[in-house]
Amino acid sequence: MPDGSINSGKRQKKNQIPESALRGFKYFKVLSSILQRLHLEKDHHNRKLYFDQYIALFLFYFFNPIVTGLRSIQQVSELKKVQKVLGVKRTSLGSLSEASNVFDSRLIAPILQQLAEQAIPLETDTRLKDIEQMLVAVDGTLISALPKMLWALWLDDEHRAAKLHLEFDIIKSIPVRAEVTDANANEKDNLRKSLSRNKLYVLDAGYGQYSLFEDIRKAKSSFVARLRDNAVWQTIEERPITEPDRSAGVQRDVIVRLGSPQRQDDLSSDVRVIEIYHRGTSDRPRQSRVSSKKTFRTTDSDYTMLLVTDRMDLSAETISLIYRYRWQIELFFRWFKCILGCSHLLSLSENGVSIQVYCALIASMVITLWTGCKPTKRTFEMLCYHFMGWADDEELLDHIEKLKQADDKKKNI
Repeated sequence: MPDGSINSGKRQKKNQIPESALRGFKYFKVLSSILQRLHLEKDHHNRKLYFDQYIALFLFYFFNPIVTGLRSIQQVSELKKVQKVLGVKRTSLGSLSEASNVFDSRLIAPILQQLAEQAIPLETDTRLKDIEQMLVAVDGTLISALPKMLWALWLDDEHRAAKLHLEFDIIKSIPVRAEVTDANANEKDNLRKSLSRNKLYVLDAGYGQYSLFEDIRKAKSSFVARLRDNAVWQTIEERPITEPDRSAGVQRDVIVRLGSPQRQDDLSSDVRVIEIYHRGTSDRPRQSRVSSKKTFRTTDSDYTMLLVTDRMDLSAETISLIYRYRWQIELFFRWFKCILGCSHLLSLSENGVSIQVYCALIASMVITLWTGCKPTKRTFEMLCYHFMGWADDEELLDHIEKLKQADDKKKNI
């Protein structure tokens, strides 16, 4: 058979990734000092791949579209410039695979918090200045898993998924806490074990558990949450509705004893219930969805929403505004899964998936820190072009400046 035939029986070698196709090394020099704390984790005289180097290679994966999987990451580790900047040596595919089970993903969490402290506020709505608490949206989202990932139990043996539990700082537009579990893990229990003081938790109806509200208060924090339509309460006081409240759709503002007689003891003090009317558009009906958490949803474009909070000092208009900002975490989930590229998992273990998710969150936070703006699809594409050498520094800076001008224009409207 002639040489070069595709039927020669030999495995075809993939095209090599040229060193000239990779850019963005200067950004990783900034991160190296932050990742340095992980360098000696699980140190062993036979191991040449360290935890900080492993994370740096993952970040390269997210920002260079030419790096498409674990084999590509292994190939990148052979390039001299990558070895020099990241301080890595040639890494085998086996070492990369083993690393997902050797290194503890929980050690990355403090890095998220450190990066979050460096971020600046991006939301400047003056009505949010009186809150005096960290405004945090909390929710969970599913990440599709492979059938062989036995730990990722979901509906049945044919359906597997992991769940990302996320706390999202609304003012800074960044994640501040994350945890990966199997899809059936309870979101309320996950939040309960991570409660901290001086936060205002913004929650959807899936977190509508009265004992959870009490735990939030005991943690010296507050909450704004959506109630189910069948919620029961005893009215204590009707509060007056101002004109700004009416403009925000507020129909009623009452202080109540929440819960039926059997559940009133779950909350030790009275709370506020605010009824808000939302007027939609008839040409865009809401999608009907049957859910164990949100069975009250319909296809009507107009609907009434019940919010509960322990903040007695804020206006009903402000409470409505706070809950409206909860949508920011939904937008982040869409960015995280559809744009940043977490649909392709590089590990089968729960710890390995957690490491990949943490690295993706770090990549997202780094974009926010570099640009001073919320991460968008266009910005991510421009950074990828820059990393691949198709856009120079001047073009990237020009893009960032246009983003800031657009943000300033929105704030002045």
